[in-house]
Amino acid sequence: MDGDWSKLNEIIEIAEKKELITLLDDAHGDFVFGKDGRGTGAFFNVQKKIDVYISSLSKGLGSFGGYASGRKDLIDLCINTSKTFIYTSALPSSINQYSLQRFNSNRETYRKKLWKKINQFHHRLNDAGFSTTSTSQIIPIIIGNEKKAIEFSRFLMSQGIFAQAIRYPTVKKNEARIRISISGWLSENDIELSIQIFEKAKRKFNLN
Repeated sequence: MDGDWSKLNEIIEIAEKKELITLLDDAHGDFVFGKDGRGTGAFFNVQKKIDVYISSLSKGLGSFGGYASGRKDLIDLCINTSKTFIYTSALPSSINQYSLQRFNSNRETYRKKLWKKINQFHHRLNDAGFSTTSTSQIIPIIIGNEKKAIEFSRFLMSQGIFAQAIRYPTVKKNEARIRISISGWLSENDIELSIQIFEKAKRKFNLN
Protein backbone atom coordinates (compact mmCIF):
# COMPACT_ATOMS: atom_id res chain seq x y z
CA MET A 1 0.00 0.00 0.00
CA ASP A 2 3.01 2.32 0.29
CA GLY A 3 4.66 1.35 -2.98
CA ASP A 4 7.71 0.26 -0.99
CA TRP A 5 9.91 -2.84 -0.88
CA SER A 6 10.21 -5.77 1.48
CA LYS A 7 13.73 -6.45 2.75
CA LEU A 8 13.80 -9.65 0.75
CA ASN A 9 17.54 -10.25 1.02
CA GLU A 10 17.33 -10.06 4.83
CA ILE A 11 14.26 -12.32 4.88
CA ILE A 12 16.12 -14.92 2.79
CA GLU A 13 19.13 -14.75 5.13
CA ILE A 14 16.93 -15.40 8.18
CA ALA A 15 15.07 -18.21 6.40
CA GLU A 16 18.33 -19.97 5.53
CA LYS A 17 19.61 -19.73 9.11
CA LYS A 18 16.35 -21.03 10.58
CA GLU A 19 15.73 -23.61 7.81
CA LEU A 20 12.41 -22.01 6.88
CA ILE A 21 10.47 -22.26 3.64
CA THR A 22 10.40 -18.95 1.76
CA LEU A 23 7.20 -18.16 -0.11
CA LEU A 24 7.22 -14.99 -2.21
CA ASP A 25 3.99 -13.36 -3.39
CA ASP A 26 5.33 -11.15 -6.17
CA ALA A 27 2.08 -10.02 -7.79
CA HIS A 28 3.30 -6.41 -7.98
CA GLY A 29 6.93 -7.18 -8.77
CA ASP A 30 6.62 -9.82 -11.47
CA PHE A 31 7.23 -8.45 -15.00
CA VAL A 32 8.07 -5.05 -13.45
CA PHE A 33 11.35 -5.49 -11.53
CA GLY A 34 14.55 -7.28 -12.38
CA LYS A 35 16.13 -7.90 -15.77
CA ASP A 36 13.52 -9.03 -18.31
CA GLY A 37 10.87 -8.48 -15.64
CA ARG A 38 11.85 -11.58 -13.68
CA GLY A 39 10.59 -10.02 -10.46
CA THR A 40 11.69 -8.93 -7.02
CA GLY A 41 13.73 -12.09 -6.42
CA ALA A 42 15.83 -11.34 -9.49
CA PHE A 43 16.14 -7.67 -8.48
CA PHE A 44 17.69 -8.75 -5.16
CA ASN A 45 19.56 -11.63 -6.85
CA VAL A 46 18.02 -14.21 -4.53
CA GLN A 47 15.62 -15.90 -6.99
CA LYS A 48 17.31 -19.31 -6.60
CA LYS A 49 16.79 -19.20 -2.84
CA ILE A 50 13.00 -18.81 -2.99
CA ASP A 51 11.13 -22.07 -2.39
CA VAL A 52 7.68 -21.14 -3.72
CA TYR A 53 7.05 -18.24 -6.05
CA ILE A 54 3.44 -17.01 -6.40
CA SER A 55 2.35 -14.30 -8.78
CA SER A 56 -0.47 -12.83 -10.81
CA LEU A 57 -0.92 -13.02 -14.55
CA SER A 58 -3.35 -10.09 -14.53
CA LYS A 59 -1.10 -7.25 -13.37
CA GLY A 60 2.29 -6.76 -15.01
CA LEU A 61 1.68 -9.49 -17.60
CA GLY A 62 -1.71 -8.12 -18.65
CA SER A 63 -3.54 -11.44 -18.84
CA PHE A 64 -5.76 -13.23 -16.29
CA GLY A 65 -5.31 -15.66 -13.41
CA GLY A 66 -2.18 -16.52 -11.49
CA TYR A 67 0.46 -19.20 -10.94
CA ALA A 68 2.74 -20.85 -8.41
CA SER A 69 6.17 -22.24 -9.17
CA GLY A 70 8.80 -24.07 -7.16
CA ARG A 71 10.34 -27.48 -6.55
CA LYS A 72 8.22 -30.37 -7.84
CA ASP A 73 7.64 -31.86 -4.39
CA LEU A 74 6.35 -28.56 -3.02
CA ILE A 75 4.11 -27.95 -6.02
CA ASP A 76 2.75 -31.51 -5.74
CA LEU A 77 1.96 -30.78 -2.09
CA CYS A 78 0.04 -27.63 -3.10
CA ILE A 79 -1.88 -29.48 -5.82
CA ASN A 80 -2.99 -32.18 -3.40
CA THR A 81 -3.70 -30.12 -0.28
CA SER A 82 -4.63 -26.55 -1.32
CA LYS A 83 -8.43 -26.25 -1.06
CA THR A 84 -8.45 -23.03 -3.07
CA PHE A 85 -6.82 -24.93 -5.94
CA ILE A 86 -8.78 -28.17 -5.67
CA TYR A 87 -12.16 -26.40 -5.77
CA THR A 88 -11.30 -23.95 -8.53
CA SER A 89 -12.11 -24.48 -12.19
CA ALA A 90 -9.26 -24.39 -14.68
CA LEU A 91 -8.68 -21.27 -16.75
CA PRO A 92 -9.89 -21.35 -20.38
CA SER A 93 -7.25 -22.65 -22.79
CA SER A 94 -7.40 -19.37 -24.75
CA ILE A 95 -6.35 -17.44 -21.63
CA ASN A 96 -3.52 -19.90 -20.95
CA GLN A 97 -2.30 -19.59 -24.53
CA TYR A 98 -2.36 -15.81 -24.36
CA SER A 99 -0.43 -15.86 -21.06
CA LEU A 100 2.24 -18.10 -22.59
CA GLN A 101 2.54 -15.74 -25.54
CA ARG A 102 2.99 -12.83 -23.13
CA PHE A 103 5.62 -14.81 -21.19
CA ASN A 104 7.59 -15.31 -24.41
CA SER A 105 7.18 -11.74 -25.69
CA ASN A 106 9.87 -9.05 -25.48
CA ARG A 107 9.11 -8.29 -21.83
CA GLU A 108 12.15 -6.06 -21.30
CA THR A 109 10.93 -3.61 -23.95
CA TYR A 110 7.55 -3.34 -22.24
CA ARG A 111 9.20 -3.08 -18.82
CA LYS A 112 11.38 -0.15 -19.89
CA LYS A 113 8.36 1.56 -21.42
CA LEU A 114 6.48 1.11 -18.14
CA TRP A 115 9.33 2.54 -16.06
CA LYS A 116 9.52 5.59 -18.29
CA LYS A 117 5.87 6.29 -17.44
CA ILE A 118 6.38 5.51 -13.73
CA ASN A 119 9.29 7.93 -13.42
CA GLN A 120 7.43 10.59 -15.37
CA PHE A 121 4.38 10.31 -13.12
CA HIS A 122 6.51 10.49 -9.96
CA HIS A 123 8.29 13.57 -11.30
CA ARG A 124 5.09 15.37 -12.25
CA LEU A 125 3.47 14.56 -8.89
CA ASN A 126 6.45 16.10 -7.11
CA ASP A 127 6.18 19.16 -9.35
CA ALA A 128 2.53 19.47 -8.35
CA GLY A 129 3.46 19.44 -4.65
CA PHE A 130 2.40 15.91 -3.78
CA SER A 131 4.69 14.10 -1.36
CA THR A 132 5.14 10.36 -1.71
CA THR A 133 7.85 7.96 -0.59
CA SER A 134 6.93 5.35 -3.20
CA THR A 135 9.69 3.94 -5.39
CA SER A 136 7.48 1.79 -7.60
CA GLN A 137 4.48 1.78 -9.93
CA ILE A 138 2.17 1.88 -6.89
CA ILE A 139 1.90 5.46 -5.67
CA PRO A 140 -0.11 6.38 -2.55
CA ILE A 141 -1.32 9.92 -1.92
CA ILE A 142 -2.00 10.15 1.81
CA ILE A 143 -5.27 11.94 2.58
CA GLY A 144 -5.62 11.00 6.26
CA ASN A 145 -9.34 11.30 6.96
CA GLU A 146 -11.33 8.33 5.66
CA LYS A 147 -14.38 10.35 4.56
CA LYS A 148 -12.24 12.89 2.73
CA ALA A 149 -10.36 10.08 0.94
CA ILE A 150 -13.66 8.63 -0.33
CA GLU A 151 -14.82 12.06 -1.52
CA PHE A 152 -11.43 12.66 -3.15
CA SER A 153 -11.72 9.36 -5.02
CA ARG A 154 -15.28 10.15 -6.15
CA PHE A 155 -14.17 13.53 -7.44
CA LEU A 156 -11.37 11.90 -9.44
CA MET A 157 -13.88 9.43 -10.91
CA SER A 158 -16.13 12.31 -11.94
CA GLN A 159 -13.13 13.70 -13.84
CA GLY A 160 -12.38 10.39 -15.57
CA ILE A 161 -9.72 8.97 -13.24
CA PHE A 162 -10.22 5.67 -11.42
CA ALA A 163 -8.07 5.72 -8.27
CA GLN A 164 -9.51 3.95 -5.26
CA ALA A 165 -9.64 5.27 -1.72
CA ILE A 166 -7.88 2.83 0.61
CA ARG A 167 -8.92 3.12 4.24
CA TYR A 168 -9.08 1.30 7.58
CA PRO A 169 -8.79 -1.64 8.14
CA THR A 170 -6.67 -2.07 5.00
CA VAL A 171 -4.42 0.71 6.32
CA LYS A 172 -4.16 2.31 9.75
CA LYS A 173 -6.85 4.71 10.94
CA ASN A 174 -6.32 8.29 9.73
CA GLU A 175 -3.88 7.07 7.08
CA ALA A 176 -6.46 6.74 4.30
CA ARG A 177 -5.01 7.29 0.89
CA ILE A 178 -5.61 7.39 -2.84
CA ARG A 179 -3.81 4.49 -4.48
CA ILE A 180 -2.46 5.16 -7.96
CA SER A 181 -1.23 2.30 -10.15
CA ILE A 182 0.68 3.22 -13.30
CA SER A 183 0.20 1.38 -16.59
CA GLY A 184 2.58 1.32 -19.53
CA TRP A 185 -0.39 2.12 -21.76
CA LEU A 186 -0.62 5.67 -20.41
CA SER A 187 0.36 8.33 -22.93
CA GLU A 188 2.18 11.54 -22.02
CA ASN A 189 -1.09 13.40 -22.57
CA ASP A 190 -2.84 10.99 -20.17
CA ILE A 191 -0.23 11.71 -17.52
CA GLU A 192 -0.40 15.48 -17.94
CA LEU A 193 -4.20 15.49 -17.83
CA SER A 194 -4.15 13.29 -14.73
CA ILE A 195 -1.76 15.64 -12.94
CA GLN A 196 -3.98 18.62 -13.76
CA ILE A 197 -6.97 16.82 -12.26
CA PHE A 198 -4.98 15.82 -9.16
CA GLU A 199 -3.94 19.46 -8.73
CA LYS A 200 -7.61 20.50 -9.00
CA ALA A 201 -8.54 17.88 -6.37
CA LYS A 202 -5.72 19.05 -4.13
CA ARG A 203 -7.11 22.61 -4.16
CA LYS A 204 -10.70 21.43 -3.71
CA PHE A 205 -9.89 19.32 -0.63
CA ASN A 206 -7.27 21.67 0.84
CA LEU A 207 -4.42 19.18 0.89
CA ASN A 208 -1.07 20.48 2.09
